[in-house]
Amino acid sequence: MKIARIEIDGETRVGVVEGDAVQPLTAGIDEVLTSADRTDLVARTAIGGPVPLSAVRLLAPVQPGTLRDYITFSEHLEGSLKLLGREAPPPEWYEQPVFYFSNTNAVIGPDAPVAVPPGCRMLDFELELAAVIGRPGKDLTPERAGEHIAGYTLFNDWSARDLMPPVIPVGLGPVKGKDFANTLGPWIVTADELAPFRRGDRLALEMHAEVNGVPLPGGGDTSASMGWSFEEIVAYASRGTELRPGDVLASGTCGAGCLLEYWAHLGDGAPPPLAPGDVVTLVVEGIGSVSNRVVAGVEPVPLPKARVGLPRRARPWA
Repeated sequence: MKIARIEIDGETRVGVVEGDAVQPLTAGIDEVLTSADRTDLVARTAIGGPVPLSAVRLLAPVQPGTLRDYITFSEHLEGSLKLLGREAPPPEWYEQPVFYFSNTNAVIGPDAPVAVPPGCRMLDFELELAAVIGRPGKDLTPERAGEHIAGYTLFNDWSARDLMPPVIPVGLGPVKGKDFANTLGPWIVTADELAPFRRGDRLALEMHAEVNGVPLPGGGDTSASMGWSFEEIVAYASRGTELRPGDVLASGTCGAGCLLEYWAHLGDGAPPPLAPGDVVTLVVEGIGSVSNRVVAGVEPVPLPKARVGLPRRARPWA
């Protein structure tokens, strides 16, 4: 089943997509995600009959309470580290699936414009797959975690590459380099529908990105290259905290899934950074595609440097 959020007749509704049509529902997204019998729920809450997809606007399929973004593809990490003069992932990467929390207020859907963030001159995209939680759970095992995944969607973790290096030494994450846009879409494909793509404990979905309709060279990647399975990263996320329906956990960027890796390995600045007018399309087997157009942004409002030399209170260690 493909679960979408749509705008129709001025209202936001959940819809079930089949082919080129969508069936609007009275049920909300949390109700659909948590339902033990979605087929019955759809039958009971359907509004009229299906309408053409062209007659509605697709929104982000979920507005997550939390959005965790992992870095599970070693090829992407190697490319990122190469720009920093490091040749291999640190040993700590192999020990646990690390993530950062992204900005849920910046979640957008298919075809929504992405403004160049203030001060950015090196705008990039990131091709990712994401799991959507359908059942609450805490301290899960990988064996149980799969029961808590409602389905999967595409995730574009837009990145302002030149805004990140100045703040990395502080050690608090990418800050404004990741604060401005996160695309989810086009819909959530339920886990059972993707069962034919499983290879052992991994989903094996072909993934590639296109800029202005042209696929990036190199053939994309497969989600089977993830260093950890989705069940494992869900279990890790649930340690000591509760995952709730609608929470999103993203895989991190696949190999050759962003411009940064090309810049790192080719060293010639090609392909160029994204610019207003560029259209980025992510394509994942078994799910579909999601596109966004880059538009012009604004210049940053200047701020002063930190105040220094202010009086300090006496401390026991002073």
